[in-house]
Amino acid sequence: MFDVYLNDRRDLLVVRKGLPIPLGRTPGKWRKSKTKVVKVSDEIRSAVQRQGYYVRKLRDLPTSRH
Repeated sequence: MFDVYLNDRRDLLVVRKGLPIPLGRTPGKWRKSKTKVVKVSDEIRSAVQRQGYYVRKLRDLPTSRH
């Protein structure tokens, strides 16, 4: 499982459940999302395994228009 955090600049931080937030590389004030996350994409999973966390700016995500 994974813990998901959001900050005031609309950034997303994903870490493995139970691990602390990496302080040196992720500036900002983070608040934990209340939603449980069991599955994540392969991109996020490999980044968490490689460096211990995954960060992305939510405003940079493409939006789908229906």
